[in-house]
Amino acid sequence: MSDIVRSLSTSGLTPKKQIQCWTEALTDLCGQFDVDPLEASSFEGRINYTTVSRLKLCQIEASQHRISHTVSRARLSEHPYVKILFQTQGISYFQQNGRHIEVMPGDCLAYDVSCPHTIISPSLTRHDVVIVPKELLQERGFRLARMSACKLSARTGTGRIAHDFVHAAFDEAAKLSPVNAIGVADSLIDLLLLPLREADAMFDRVGPEAMYVRAQAFIREHLRDPDLCIDQISAELGCTKRYLHMLFSDRGITVSDSIWHARLQNCRHELETQAGKTITDVAFSWGFSSSSHFSRVFRKYFGFVPSAIHKAQQGGLPSDVDLRA
Repeated sequence: MSDIVRSLSTSGLTPKKQIQCWTEALTDLCGQFDVDPLEASSFEGRINYTTVSRLKLCQIEASQHRISHTVSRARLSEHPYVKILFQTQGISYFQQNGRHIEVMPGDCLAYDVSCPHTIISPSLTRHDVVIVPKELLQERGFRLARMSACKLSARTGTGRIAHDFVHAAFDEAAKLSPVNAIGVADSLIDLLLLPLREADAMFDRVGPEAMYVRAQAFIREHLRDPDLCIDQISAELGCTKRYLHMLFSDRGITVSDSIWHARLQNCRHELETQAGKTITDVAFSWGFSSSSHFSRVFRKYFGFVPSAIHKAQQGGLPSDVDLRA
């Protein structure tokens, strides 16, 4: 099964503990932030959160406050996420790169978490949030260099459909098998990007960019096929292998590496979430034909062998090995 819904609340804590609790919760979700309750004597916050594959879905309610990701914080830690926020109650004021955006109920805000920013909420706010690893967006032609905060409407059209899908995915997350969770996550990302595409915020719609997006989509759909190769992809897209090589090399990766990296990420996720599965079962289900080859490339990519995950689940992993890398 996929992840359960977890909850955190600052209710009943001392004011100092409330800020500490909220800061730690944000750090676990997407990075380090400074939290200020403004003029209030206490801070009341509640988060319900779950995961669908590698996406984090959150329902957040908070009293008046300000959160800041500062330049000093940026030097201390990485925030490799894009956050897509749907405001459902209250007004928030977002600031990033000299831009000031007012976010009201029915608005959707998409922004790069790694770039220093501040969000001020002068009264109670509620919002639904999807935290997306940047690499999942890069696979779909997302141009990080062009990323700037973008406010869209979730009241009608694709924005509303995307928000409805987020609600449904959150409610059903605990019932999804790991395989289905990957499919739902892929669909959710593509759906969330529809309103952004309409706004022409981050995508080139035609030419090489569109072809690259199509290639990545084909790879995701056929990732479990051990025979997946550049010949299949070029035939599906109706382009030459040379052109396909060029599309990927322009992004600093080969077609083959893109396939194997995606398989390894899915293998790691499955090993971490399905303790009963053997390493061989997981490797073969994602297109590897040799468990020894799988272990070798897994260690090269992640820095530890896949069996370390099982040892960690059994409490036998040395303390200096970090599986969150």
